[in-house]
Amino acid sequence: MPGKAFCQRHGFFLFRSQVLEAKNYKVVRGREVHDEKLERNKDYLRRKIGVQQKYLDQYLTNDLIRGKIDEVLLLQDGSMAPLDYKFAQYNEKIYETYRTQLYCYAWLIEQNFGKPVNKGFLVYTRSQNKLVEVPILESDKREVETCAKQIYEIIDKNYFPKATKYRKRCLDCTYRNICVQ
Repeated sequence: MPGKAFCQRHGFFLFRSQVLEAKNYKVVRGREVHDEKLERNKDYLRRKIGVQQKYLDQYLTNDLIRGKIDEVLLLQDGSMAPLDYKFAQYNEKIYETYRTQLYCYAWLIEQNFGKPVNKGFLVYTRSQNKLVEVPILESDKREVETCAKQIYEIIDKNYFPKATKYRKRCLDCTYRNICVQ
C-alpha cells in the first residue's frame, strides 16, 4: 500500500499470474486445511470474542475487488469481522500481507452487509489454531480502496510499473522470482 508495504508491480503480477500460486505447496496445503476447518467447525461459534452468528466461505465483490472470506462473523455489538485461517505458524508478528487481506475483506463486508467492521481475526493453524485479533481502522479500508483504484489504472493503461524503492518488501513477495528489479 502506498507509503507502507505496497509495490505496484505486485498488483501487476497478481492479475497476470494466478497459475503460480496454484502450484505452491503451502497454498495447496493451506486450501486443504481451510476446507477441513470449514467442514469441522460449521456450528462452532467463538463466544469468547462475542460471535453471535457466522457466515462460512463468503464470496463477496464490489466494483474493484473480490474475495472469498473463510468466515464473516456477526459480533454482539452489531459489527462484523472477517476471520481467515492461515496455514502458518504465529511468530509474534502479523505480516503486512495478512493485514492488507483483512482490510480488503473489511471493505467488502461493509459494502455487502452494510455493517461496520472494526477488527478482523487470523487463525494460525500451525500454532494450535492460535486466534489473533487485528484492529481495522477507517483509514486502512480507504487505503485499500485507493490501492485498488491504482491497480486498475495500471491494468487499463497496460504498463509495467516501477518497482518499490523499499527492497525489503521484495524479500517475502510472491512474485520476486519473476520480477526484474
